[in-house]
Parts: sequence; structure tokens; C-alpha cells
Amino acid sequence: MCGIAGAVGAGLAPEAAARLSVALAHRGPDAEGIWRQGTATLCHRRLSIIDVSAAANQPFEKDGLVIVFNGEIYNYQALRAELAGQGVAFRTESDTEVLLEAWRAWGVDGVRRLRGMFAFAIVEVTTGRAWLARDRFGIKPLFYTARPDGAVAFASELGALEAAFPGAFTLDTATVGASLLYVFVPEDRCIWREVRKLPPGGVLAIEPDGRHSLDRYWRASELLVPPAEQLGTARGARDALAAALAGSVEAHLVSDVPVGAFLSGGIDSSLIVAMAARHLGAMDCYTIRFSDEARGHERMPDDAAYAQRVANHLGVRLTPIDLQADVAGLIPKMVAHLGEPIGDSAAINTFLMAEAARSAGTKVLLSGMGADEVLGGYRRHRAALLARHYRRVPGAARRGVGKLVDLMPASTRSRGFVASRWAKRFLQFAELPEADAYMRSYTYFGPAEFAELLGPAAPELYETLRGDHAALYAAGGTDPLERMAFTDVNHFLVALNQTYTDRASMAASTEVRVPFVDPEVIATAFRIPSRFKIRGGRMKSVLKDVAADWLPDEIVDRPKSSFTMPLRAWVKNELAEMVDDYVLSAQGLAGRGMFDAGVLTRLVADDRSGRADNAQRIWHLLTMEQWFRNHRV
Repeated sequence: MCGIAGAVGAGLAPEAAARLSVALAHRGPDAEGIWRQGTATLCHRRLSIIDVSAAANQPFEKDGLVIVFNGEIYNYQALRAELAGQGVAFRTESDTEVLLEAWRAWGVDGVRRLRGMFAFAIVEVTTGRAWLARDRFGIKPLFYTARPDGAVAFASELGALEAAFPGAFTLDTATVGASLLYVFVPEDRCIWREVRKLPPGGVLAIEPDGRHSLDRYWRASELLVPPAEQLGTARGARDALAAALAGSVEAHLVSDVPVGAFLSGGIDSSLIVAMAARHLGAMDCYTIRFSDEARGHERMPDDAAYAQRVANHLGVRLTPIDLQADVAGLIPKMVAHLGEPIGDSAAINTFLMAEAARSAGTKVLLSGMGADEVLGGYRRHRAALLARHYRRVPGAARRGVGKLVDLMPASTRSRGFVASRWAKRFLQFAELPEADAYMRSYTYFGPAEFAELLGPAAPELYETLRGDHAALYAAGGTDPLERMAFTDVNHFLVALNQTYTDRASMAASTEVRVPFVDPEVIATAFRIPSRFKIRGGRMKSVLKDVAADWLPDEIVDRPKSSFTMPLRAWVKNELAEMVDDYVLSAQGLAGRGMFDAGVLTRLVADDRSGRADNAQRIWHLLTMEQWFRNHRV
């Protein structure tokens, strides 16, 4: 795992190249390098994982090609053997050199053969042509911008481009609205008008004069299979998923440094650790432990206790991390590393565990992320399916239910009411058409509230975002749960979960690997019919069938838990003054002219009184204001 940056098409000033490199230092503290020739500049910061010798440092140049690469190629040894059989001589044991030679031998077709997570840039020395590429699920990030001087500059993080070209970018206010709606920035948007994200499965070809064109070596539509090609029995689905996941976990263990794991005690991370421990034996795992008060307010299960039971069962070492962090002090740093306005507090969880792992000497961590998206693991999946039946209930009965739920309190000063929160949330989307219902199940404002908060331009923006989401949802096939999974992989997973995981872990100079987000695992998941994913209300049923061979029943069948922080306690207590300053004051969002101050005041007041559960919205507004302050917008 590393940080990459550079420019092609015009000479990059040495001081700008230096700023690019310095801004990415946290992504690669083990080595740094800058390569310059003609109109091309490549910068690299290395986190040494495979072949930790200096010979594998980057930029890596060999026989007319030079590469900078961020990520891991898990099948590099098989590709190396094939290339060696064709006469290629290798001088390192690195996956970087294998990637370079795979490109030389097969070009873009070689990228399709890679099993891993990656973003890379390759320059052909003799011609000055260059190519940027990104893995098919967008696990690793890559931003690029066309400069006024003709250059195309790129970097692993927005902050590097901001450092290299200060004052060069302008705020995209529509993207601010998109972030407000989703609490993340959709992958086809960027907070700066002049910057783009290389799409997952994308290759950008750049000519020496900066002319560039985008192509795809892989499209998500390849995941969709006709019913005749789906797995026809529950046993067949279980066996296929078990084989794909076990193979993926084994592949993800390739490393020349120790491999550890996040362990929440939930089924996803526990199964990954169980499969990894079969190969590694005792390994180091990390979990977050919350106070009884925080768990009571959020109505959280005791994840740390479950994680300890899993660790005892598997014979792995577990380090619980007590959440005693100065959250107000963490917010500016975390927001800066996230790059764009992202309001998911799970970034802090990830950072604290990665920081603890790094302090203990662990550079590589496995994560269970990705299972929920493709196997029917989110509550919203089940709720959206339930809504299909609810829409058939007579209108008078639905109105009666709505009035009853509206009277239910969401929380008190010290306690949250889960059933009330879920019921209120469900009724926000249950009567909408299918695609709109799914969008509303994980967005934080309906169209009326969105317009009230953002003003006259909001309705048109909302309809644009709604149309984008509907088009993606419709492209996901004919089965409702499959459409949800397709939307999640191409939207929620890449733009939120993978984004905060990459930025937060790299902020602590650690690498997180995600065996569920693997071509073979995800392809297998899309071959599994929905009836095996959610069966009789049992979410991720097929995965639980797999896990039954590895884990105790109390872990397999435990209630779903969210990977989040105690936001409801924080915004009412520790962060109350910060909320007043950042959200309600004239120096904060209320005074920026972008948001209706009265609506902001009402959101906070309703949350503090317990009339509504607005904690997540308030948290995101707070972090958005921090983003504005960090960037002096």
C-alpha cells in the first residue's frame, strides 16, 4: 500500500512535485522517490509489504517503462511464473515488477487478469505516453485533473493535489448537496469542479501533450448473470461461496510482514479471521470497546465481548481499544484525511484500530467489509423488501400507523429507543416506488426537507441525484435484492465504505485488505439467488450457513451491529458546544448563506428534545463545517 502522484503533459515544477510527495507521506513512510523525464513526473511514497528491500522501491524503472503503484496484486506469483515461462527475467520479488511486466506483455488485457486492489501509473519512456488504471471495484483511489498548462496531474488523495496546486480549485456546490443527502460524495462527483475520480475498472490514456481519453477494461454489468446461470440449491450456493471466500482469504494473506485483522465479533470479520487463522495460527486482532453509558444511549450490543468470545474460540490475540479519544480534537484531522465531506463516524473507529495496530508493529489488517452489500446484510435490504408488502396495506391503515409512530419518542437525554427510530425511518420511505424507496432508505433528507434546507436550487439537484440513482438501480437486473446489491457495489461501497477505510487506515500508515471485495467472491455472490441471501427474514442466510462450519452459534446468529460511534451521546453531550459553534452560530453553517438557519436550529432542537433522531444529520453537518474551515471556504 502506498501513495502515488504525478503529472504528464507538461513539466511539473520541482517544488510542486515535492509538495505532492510530502502530502502523501502518511501513506508511505518507508521510502520515497520522484522520477522526472520530459513532460512526465512520477512521485511515490512506499509502505513496504511485499519484497521490503530497497530494490523494490518506486518509481520503478525497467527496460523503457516506469511505474508507480498503490495496492497489492494477490495473484502476482502465478503471473510471475507465467511471465518467466515466456522468458521474462525478474530482478526483484515484488508484485510491482510483475505488474509492470504484465502491462508490457498484455497491455490493458493484463489488467483484467489482476486479482487485487490497485491504482497505478505507467509511463513509456521513449514516447512519453502514460496510462492510469484503477481496480474494478475502486478499492484504491485515484484523482486526476486537467491543468491549464496542458498537464494531467493525479494523486491518491485530494489533499496532495490541493498542496501541489494551491488555490487552483473551485467548490462544486451541487456536490455539497449530494454529500448532505448521502453523507458521502458519489463516485461520479468531486467536491472540486476541476478534479475527477478515475472510475473503477477505468484506464486513462495520456499523450505526451496532455491529451487524454478514458476507457474501461471492466464494467459492473459483467456481474449480472441470467437466472439459468445462478446457483440452484442452497447447498450449492453455500459450497460455492465457502470455496470462493476461502480462496480469497488465502490469497489476501500474501505478505512479507505480519498480517492482523479487525475483529468486531460480527459474522463478517469473525469468519475472515477464522479462515485466516487456519493459515496463520495465532494472529493479532483489534476491536473497539465502548463504555456502558455510550452503548446504553445507542442501544448497542457489546461487540467487544463478542469479539473476545471469537478470539478465545479461534486462539487469536485480541487487543480491545477503549474509546477514550478526544473526539473534538480528532475531527479536524479525520476530516482532513477523508478529503471530501464524508459524515460516517466509522472512519474514527477504523483510524483508532489502525493506529493501535501500527503502534504494535502490524502494517496489514484484514477487514470483513463488503459482505453486507452483496449478500443482503443491511437492515435496509430487508426493510425495502418489507416495504413492497406494506404498500399493499389499505391507505387508512397506513395513515393510522403513521400517526402512532409519529407520537413515539426517538430518545431521552440518556437513552435511545431503537424500535422507535427504526419505525420512523421505515415510514420515511415505505410508501415510495421501489427505486425511490431504496434511495430514501439510506439518504438523510427527503425532497421537501432538502429544498427547505438548501433553498431554490435544491429541487432540481434532488431530481438529478434521484435520476442518477434510479438509473443505476434499474441497471442491476430484475430481482429487487440484486438491484440493491448492484447499487451498493457501484455506489455505497465504493464511495463510502471503501473511501473512509482507505483514508482512515492510511492516515495511520496501515494497509487494510478486504477479502469480500474480491472478483471471485463478488461474482459468486451475484450467482446466488436472493432467496438464499434473505430467507424468512434471516439476513445473509447463505453466509451464515458457511460460517456455521467455522464459528459458534452465538456468533453466527447474533443480532446485526453497526460499525459506528456513539453519535447520539456525543452530539447531546461532549460535542454540544461544538454543535452550537459549528452548526448554529453565525460563524458556522448558519452564517454561510448555503443553508437555512431556521432549519438547522430546528434539527438540533428536535434531536435534543427527543422528538426526532437527528444525530447522524447533525454529525455530518458538524463535519461538513469542519471541512469548510479546513479549506477556508
